[in-house]
Amino acid sequence: MRAIILAAGEGKRLRPFTESMSKVMLPVANKPILGYVVDAVTGCGVEDIVMILGYGKERIMDYFGDGKEFGANIKYVFQEKQLGTGHALLQAKEEFEDEFIVLAGDNIIDSSLISPIITQDGLALLYITHDKPSKYGVVKVDDGLIKDICEKPKEDIGNLISTGICKFGRDISNDLKQHLSQGHNRLTSFVQLLLKNGKDIASVKGNGIWQDAVYPWDLLKINDTAIQNCSRSVAGKIEKGVELRGNVSVGGDSIVRSGSYIIGPVVIGEGCEIGPNVCIFPSTSIGSGVTIGAFSEIKNSILMNNVVVGSRSSVLQSVIGKGSEIGSNFTSATGDAYIKIDDSNDFHMVKDIGAFIGENCEIGSGVLIDPGKIIGKNCKISAQRRITENVKSEGIVV
Repeated sequence: MRAIILAAGEGKRLRPFTESMSKVMLPVANKPILGYVVDAVTGCGVEDIVMILGYGKERIMDYFGDGKEFGANIKYVFQEKQLGTGHALLQAKEEFEDEFIVLAGDNIIDSSLISPIITQDGLALLYITHDKPSKYGVVKVDDGLIKDICEKPKEDIGNLISTGICKFGRDISNDLKQHLSQGHNRLTSFVQLLLKNGKDIASVKGNGIWQDAVYPWDLLKINDTAIQNCSRSVAGKIEKGVELRGNVSVGGDSIVRSGSYIIGPVVIGEGCEIGPNVCIFPSTSIGSGVTIGAFSEIKNSILMNNVVVGSRSSVLQSVIGKGSEIGSNFTSATGDAYIKIDDSNDFHMVKDIGAFIGENCEIGSGVLIDPGKIIGKNCKISAQRRITENVKSEGIVV
């Protein structure tokens, strides 16, 4: 059995965090999203992995290498232009075996989700139930077979959605070429073609973890899911007067200074300096090389590598990109917000949300960011500013 992982896309709707790395490499509980896919596959005994790469391929290859460190044998295939998932799969046609599974590299999954499709004979598609099916490909199932799949239906036609995880065989090559020659390039429409061509596709229900991140605020949801498996582990130094409650992981060469109070699940990377008198609350991931100043509060947030947060700051329900430096008395206000994505008129109502700050930003002391605001990468914000609108990358607020 071989696993082919589609990991070529950028994830534009997750900007600014994907402006310098692909979606699959965004850290969740201090591990790239793609790492959870690899763990799920190898956890089912599948060690032979082909990754289809495009955007940000160098970072992915540097991290995973030949795969031995992850219990796998990883080979790389490249999609030079991101022309859809069907086109991506065709790039790996030389790697097709009699049986192989195809997975997206940008979903949080676990072994229990995919194990049923690995043992299923013949062509198969893995589906789950979902409370917001209109965002996905909705499948119709009858007598153990997939009968139809409809991408993002406007009408209510059911709550069974495709996970995009399929089991194929070497004999799909001609169907795939036909699919692309007809101007289609998505796996969803490829499944429709297989059905039209009279192929039986088994329906397999998944019961494990399956979560995707489409927008920046989704990172907090999947981080909350992933971090639940965090175990208590302290490799760094914990000063006297520190209270750790629940599952808290502290990396090597990190120090948590006196008076700090941490409630797990919380993950802290290597080489961090926390406190003194810092409070960190559940579902928080702190990368490596992070500094958090005295009397600050961090809750349900992701701080990527080498972030600096000044003293007496409050970071709640927020994501801060790597290398950003934030002055003292900073506040990410939380509340319900209509969030605007890029230059489109696409607004999303998100409840109880904080701020999203791209990488390598410089934010002065006393800055307040209103709920749901997105700050691009390499931005500079002067002290004592209140941010009430999104700030584009390279932006300056004086």
